[in-house]
Amino acid sequence: MIAPVSKAAATVAATPLVKAAKSFEAVFLRQMIGAMRSPSLGEDVFGSNASNQFRDMSDARLADSMAGKFGIAQMLEKQFKDQAK
Repeated sequence: MIAPVSKAAATVAATPLVKAAKSFEAVFLRQMIGAMRSPSLGEDVFGSNASNQFRDMSDARLADSMAGKFGIAQMLEKQFKDQAK
């Protein structure tokens, strides 16, 4: 059986284009998640800026973990691979 490539080995082999494309996808996803949260349904339960900051950090972490799974980064890599040489 072939062993799966570890996450560390996969990140070492990533080119600058791959990293940039994945980072762009993460930024795009952060914006999308933020837009989905923007409609307010009422007062915040805790009513503090701390909960908003925590939510923003949580959204950023979620977007970072989702980046690379929607195909946006792969499309960008394909589009710009000739220009990156």
